[in-house]
Amino acid sequence: MTDIASFLSGFKIFQRTYFCGDNELFNDLNQAQKPKALVIACSDSRVDPALLTGCEPGDMFVVRNVANLVPPYEKAPGLHGVSAALEYAVRVLEVEHVIVLGHSCCGGIQALMTPNREELGEFIAPWVKIAEAAFAEVSAQLPDQEDHVRQRACEQASVLVSLENLLTFPWLWERVMQNRVYLHGWYFDMQKGELLSYLPETGTFEPLVARCVTPKK
Repeated sequence: MTDIASFLSGFKIFQRTYFCGDNELFNDLNQAQKPKALVIACSDSRVDPALLTGCEPGDMFVVRNVANLVPPYEKAPGLHGVSAALEYAVRVLEVEHVIVLGHSCCGGIQALMTPNREELGEFIAPWVKIAEAAFAEVSAQLPDQEDHVRQRACEQASVLVSLENLLTFPWLWERVMQNRVYLHGWYFDMQKGELLSYLPETGTFEPLVARCVTPKK
């Protein structure tokens, strides 16, 4: 899809699927939404969490921002969009899973790792600074590695920063400790078509859904 007309064609397909025949799904969704998962994903146009997971409308509550970041809990005055969405998903919708979905080739993490990142604009630099600890860790551990290796490591480390920041929200921390909410760190490798998951017991990202292998003819 490349223009507005194609968006409208796409909506007509959506409309035929959910409203022109049996619209039982939206009859129910009109009453209330009951998603089981909150997904915190990147705004990147290539990483639509509902498309990646084949979800139906109402299956997941989604928050998207540059580099799939979660700021730490704070009460200072401000416009806390991610925190508000998190609060609504956890305290109102009572989701059972919170998934931070990172990905390869992330422009937000590339911005984080760019020298003089303040020159990128008014809002990008202070936003990606949320993951400054990830960048510092990668810089210390992989100082001599090639850029693409360091970026991949930083993309994955930033997922862990977001997971740590989630636990600074007292009402989420309480639910996690009570096994009422489960946290997940996922990483979509666009180059391999593979979904990885962070394993706390090994401290590594391992395949959750491995790449597809084309059968030999």
